[in-house]
Amino acid sequence: MLWVKALHIIFVTSWFAGLFYLPRLFVNHAMTEDAATRERLQLMERKLLRFMTPLAVLAIGFGLWTWAYYGFYAGAGWRWMHAKLLLVALLVGYHGWCWQLYRDFATGRNRHSHVWFRWFNEFPVLVLFAVVILVVVKPF
Repeated sequence: MLWVKALHIIFVTSWFAGLFYLPRLFVNHAMTEDAATRERLQLMERKLLRFMTPLAVLAIGFGLWTWAYYGFYAGAGWRWMHAKLLLVALLVGYHGWCWQLYRDFATGRNRHSHVWFRWFNEFPVLVLFAVVILVVVKPF
């Protein structure tokens, strides 16, 4: 079971690396006027999304495997897990939103400024703080 936990942590870390970097690419994309730079950024965004999506699936899969091993217990003392699962669902939605933003850039329909993307980039950081606190401290 320790291998499964280790793989879960590795894939979560890798997925988060993509969630941190992709919106940063969006910031640069929103700031540039140069066509060659826009094309290069779009290529980087597409490759990163195609790489990080399987990482997300693996992170969630190994997380569910770990949860199933310990039992899908829903009683007292496991409320932290429900909060964590809610945050994971929000991250999945955020990931999907990143796909939509990528498509907007690809079709020339981006309507957000680089400042908006800078704020957008902060969400996964906040989720990571909350998830780590929930898992380690188990406050409820």
